[in-house]
Amino acid sequence: MNDDQLLRYSRQIMLPHVDIDGQQRLLNSTALIIGMGGLGSPAAMYLAAAGVGHLIIADYDKVELSNLQRQLIHRTRDIGRLKTASATETLQAINPECRISVINEKLTGESLRHTIALADIVLDGSDNFSTRFAVSDACVQQKKPLVSGAAIRFEGQLSVFLNNGTGPCYRCLYKEEGEEELRCSENGVLAPVVGVIGSLQALEAIKVLAGIGETLHGRLLLMDALSMEWRIMKFKQDPGCQACT
Repeated sequence: MNDDQLLRYSRQIMLPHVDIDGQQRLLNSTALIIGMGGLGSPAAMYLAAAGVGHLIIADYDKVELSNLQRQLIHRTRDIGRLKTASATETLQAINPECRISVINEKLTGESLRHTIALADIVLDGSDNFSTRFAVSDACVQQKKPLVSGAAIRFEGQLSVFLNNGTGPCYRCLYKEEGEEELRCSENGVLAPVVGVIGSLQALEAIKVLAGIGETLHGRLLLMDALSMEWRIMKFKQDPGCQACT
């Protein structure tokens, strides 16, 4: 690290758990963030600010007026632009040293697996179960850690799946059949709720990449913003899971 980097990341480097070695691991890391919406926005901004060296951001939507209430990586002037273009501009303003790669298409099949193979960690900020299951399956196949978050109305949840054969995957927690599809566009969401969960996704990703602390692997964090109650539910690998066992 040069002198500017030592100063930029000094407040993290002074943490004994991080130190120079942990910060260097972040600088050498690549994170894939799927979705530049309410979750992906704060996650990407904090990862860039914290010094993750390479971010791959994937989204094929354009910025709409209704996005701006919660997707803070975009601005009013960005309406009509690709979200990846708007997000890149913001992230480079936060940290010009962070390398940004963009994918302006829906990742599926081989393209999804190939992109995940390029990353050290994946953050899923999508808003539908079909994408979440596909991302999880590809992460299991590629043995890549996954940080999965979700938020709707006043509720949020978060978990980490290391996908290294020692614990559960996303399919161990949720079954594809019978899951109710909830979207912010149909059910609403309070803006800070996605901000909190997206920020926590960045926190968990940093812990995994830097090799510090205890992650939410095997645990599901649940937030009720109306009562400001937090709960943690432990869960184990499903011996009948066809994805990870």
